[in-house]
Amino acid sequence: MSRKKANILIIDDDTYITMTLSMFLEQHFTNIKSINFPEQIPAILEQENFEVVLMDMNFRKGDTTGNQGLYWLNEIKKQSPESSVILITAYGGIEIAVQAMKKGAMDFIVKPWKNDKLLTTVNTALELSRTQSKVQQLKQQSKILEADAGMHHVKMIGQSPAFHQVIENIEKVAATDANVLILGENGTGKELVAREIHRRSQRKNEVFINIDMGSLSETIFESELFGHVKGAFTDAKESRIGRFEAADGGTLFLDEIGNLSSNMQAKLLAVLQNRTIVKLGSNKQIPINIRLISATNTSLQQMVTEGTFRQDLRFRINTVEIYIPPLRDRIEDIPLLCSHFLETYKKKYQKASISLPDYVVKKLMKYTWPGNIRELQHAIERAVIMSNNQALQSSDFSFLESSSSAEESPLDTYNLEQLEKWAVENALKKYKGNITKAAQELGLTRGAMYRRLEKYEL
Repeated sequence: MSRKKANILIIDDDTYITMTLSMFLEQHFTNIKSINFPEQIPAILEQENFEVVLMDMNFRKGDTTGNQGLYWLNEIKKQSPESSVILITAYGGIEIAVQAMKKGAMDFIVKPWKNDKLLTTVNTALELSRTQSKVQQLKQQSKILEADAGMHHVKMIGQSPAFHQVIENIEKVAATDANVLILGENGTGKELVAREIHRRSQRKNEVFINIDMGSLSETIFESELFGHVKGAFTDAKESRIGRFEAADGGTLFLDEIGNLSSNMQAKLLAVLQNRTIVKLGSNKQIPINIRLISATNTSLQQMVTEGTFRQDLRFRINTVEIYIPPLRDRIEDIPLLCSHFLETYKKKYQKASISLPDYVVKKLMKYTWPGNIRELQHAIERAVIMSNNQALQSSDFSFLESSSSAEESPLDTYNLEQLEKWAVENALKKYKGNITKAAQELGLTRGAMYRRLEKYEL
């Protein structure tokens, strides 16, 4: 007969009772521990999580009041609120046992007990404990996920060979549970790749939890990643799970992992090696089951050489590496990205008629984009917000404007095309991108003005 995985604690001053209960329950459950003195309760609960606690109501010889049982029940619920407590009482103590249930006990059994009734009660207590723990985890997960809500349905967009190589690598690694390290400059979409790996993985129906490691200081590192118990530090007014526990069963994404101090690296490595966490202020080891994805915009190999990043941690996090090229190396994707961001911000800012002409897109494709996709996204959002025209112009993207002083003064040339381009550019500047007024200044119709804008890619 297979035994059910469970952590059960028996507390009774009668050695015969603890031995009898242990022998019976060990036939059905995996981890049974017992103690004979209630004063041992705080220490053993500090070391381990028990889903079910079976406890006698009286520990002093001749005492039948049940007061000790009520006291220790209260202590157990304070220290381990998710534990289901089953009280052990003599027939004459049923009234006090009922009173204890009002104070948080799950049920009681009467000595001498019937094994089938005992087994049913323990199984019910076990399911209740796990339900309460899951509810608590879900509540705290939802708090962590609230700030994350907008990212879940963002699609990866591209058509360049470099983009297709990234997708191919994602497909290869997603179905495995291997740790992945994503490399790339800021703004290239490392988190988007991490989410796409999760979306295609066997954990796709579980949570995706992300954390920016660069934003963590030494003082909050353990609390954020591993959680803390009530009273662990001055402001710890309640216990809280960390990102590792919140991601249990799913995927944990550690962004900018290269920013960790040596002390933080050591603590992270210990967790990844042991697959357990210990909350701040506690000694209990909590097993974790996560798929780890990390990302960095720095060369970890160079940091290892310089002695600023642990070689063993680097090996632990990068079973597979995926490199995301910068936007300047995948310029074929810029038109698609422009179209996507334009549609997004047209809806967001209720500017349905605004457009982005091809000649402006071509000019955007010539820019180096040091901030990569994030810079392009912000540039289009700003242009949509600030433009007064139905068609976005080069002047709506200030970084595209030439800094040459030739734009401020007549050209030293008689070339008609260069003179016309200079006139069109400066008319647009004079009227802050207002095409109608600029066309009037130049003596052109709007149609003629648009043809020149396209001709000169302005």
